[in-house]
Amino acid sequence: MNHERLRGWGPFGAGSFALLALLIGSNLPTPLFPLYSKVYGLSSLVVTLLFATYALTVIPALLIFGPLSDAKGRREVLTAAIIVAAVAALLFAMATEVAVLFVAQVVQAIALGALQGTAAPTLVEYDPSGQRRRASATASALTVAGAAFGPLLAGVLAQYAPLPQRLTYLVEVALLVVALVAVLAFLPRRRDPQPWRPRRPSVPSGIRRPFVVAGISTFVAWAVTGLFLSLIPSFVISELHHDNLALAGAVVALMLGLAAVVQVTGRRIGSLSAQMVGLVVMIAGVAVLIAADLTMTLSALLVAAALAGIGQGLAFMGSLGDVNQIAPENRRGDVVASYYVVVYVGTALPAIGVGVVAQLASLPTAIEIFSYAVVVICLAGLAGLVMEAQSRRVRSDPALDRG
Repeated sequence: MNHERLRGWGPFGAGSFALLALLIGSNLPTPLFPLYSKVYGLSSLVVTLLFATYALTVIPALLIFGPLSDAKGRREVLTAAIIVAAVAALLFAMATEVAVLFVAQVVQAIALGALQGTAAPTLVEYDPSGQRRRASATASALTVAGAAFGPLLAGVLAQYAPLPQRLTYLVEVALLVVALVAVLAFLPRRRDPQPWRPRRPSVPSGIRRPFVVAGISTFVAWAVTGLFLSLIPSFVISELHHDNLALAGAVVALMLGLAAVVQVTGRRIGSLSAQMVGLVVMIAGVAVLIAADLTMTLSALLVAAALAGIGQGLAFMGSLGDVNQIAPENRRGDVVASYYVVVYVGTALPAIGVGVVAQLASLPTAIEIFSYAVVVICLAGLAGLVMEAQSRRVRSDPALDRG
């Protein structure tokens, strides 16, 4: 590996690339789910369980490893996460039966669990500008950009390149090698590692109310994302009858790509305002998704994906920015790990519910029911955000409290 090409990255660049590379790998299986369904004869429920295995395993991994980087160091935890992610990619590449795919999802989730409590605090600490809000926006944008590029890359390679079930993962291994070199070259070692033992991440009592409000926004944002990552590719192929893995991956990439663009361009939007606008746009997105579900038209699905992506990007950016802002300095890894527990609960559980309904009724029926539920949660989130905004205005101007 040519270290000259990595010169100038610094700790912030190295941490950013590591986050991007691991998130690309985490969503590579998405457009391949229809292919796995065909090869192994999987139902919609089994596909959602395969997807949810990853999301649900991330949660205990966060509970165990989330606070680890606060004690042992960002470099050390990122290094381990990258190595474990490479093992997962190789398992996917070598898989010849469904059981290996489930094992690979578990290993990948362990890597992401270690990463998610580490990456955002790393960028916050090493951002050259010293601005928490900028760094947290970068972390959320990279998270969604990686999630977007993964399905697009996998779909194109699976459709048009040889070895459709393997080549994608070998490319991911190459990206992880670059990330590992960058982390080892630029992130400093922890000089004073502290004792550590696995413990449940917790949220300090003083920030629990704003944390819950942010949690509602991110829950619904990632519930929509979980639907697109797990079953929308199958919807494109089985219901819309477009038998192209690249197209299936592109629909997901459109949704998550716009989410990433919004986060890059909308950094100056206040965290609460971003969440409010995001939830409103997401309501519009699922409304169009219902229309796509009823009319079975690809154009409506693309519009729904675009609106859902814009809403997801704003809601996720605003909520993660708020959590990073309110978290105490010495508890940031802990609080961010707790935040990502909400992310993955939102990603996994609604997707499983959709899979169960799809098994009992049909995939279009499941998507319609899901969309109505999202509207209800968004409205609850908006009410919480309005109250939190009013509370902060009172605290910032005590004269308002006196009437």
